[in-house]
Amino acid sequence: MQDKHGRIFQAAAALFEAHGYAGVTTQAISERADVGAGTLFRYASSKDELLLMVLNQALRAALAQGAARARGLRDPVDIAVAMVAPILQLGGRHAENLAVYQRQLMFGAPGEKYRNEGLALLAGLEAAVAAGLLEQAGARGLPARPELARVASISIFGAAHLAVSRASTGAHPGHVPMDDLRAQVRQIVDGYFAGLATEGPA
Repeated sequence: MQDKHGRIFQAAAALFEAHGYAGVTTQAISERADVGAGTLFRYASSKDELLLMVLNQALRAALAQGAARARGLRDPVDIAVAMVAPILQLGGRHAENLAVYQRQLMFGAPGEKYRNEGLALLAGLEAAVAAGLLEQAGARGLPARPELARVASISIFGAAHLAVSRASTGAHPGHVPMDDLRAQVRQIVDGYFAGLATEGPA
């Protein structure tokens, strides 16, 4: 079973990378993986789920690299950007695929295995960003306010999400999405710390 799953994954990954979501069919994936259509759909229920399966693994690896980079940084903005930048960088490889991935995470069928895995990845990212903000607040002698850190992390992820959408639609020409993302993250982080400072020291 693992051998078939591996062949399906490799076939789907190669075809989506080469042709984009719109240019790939489940038949092409099953033929490249040398499995029947029925077998293919036992591992992923649809073409959308196949894309989610592939990009979940790519995103998991990218986020791990981002987290590793963040551990070597001191500035809270640099830390947060290092954590979320892999999402935008992944979109740079194939904007169409990541746009479909985003859409399926937001609007896909509830209960699908790979959609749930993707949502869990992003929830983990938000939690990691919030934990980083709390750690930086403590280092500054500011009060721990986990709920404020959670909301700030959602805003940071939202900025990254919109930056990916911009890259795929061509909105705001003449502006570099990564530069704008950093500026947005700085606004959010500065606002988070300013809010904590008004509450006094920890």
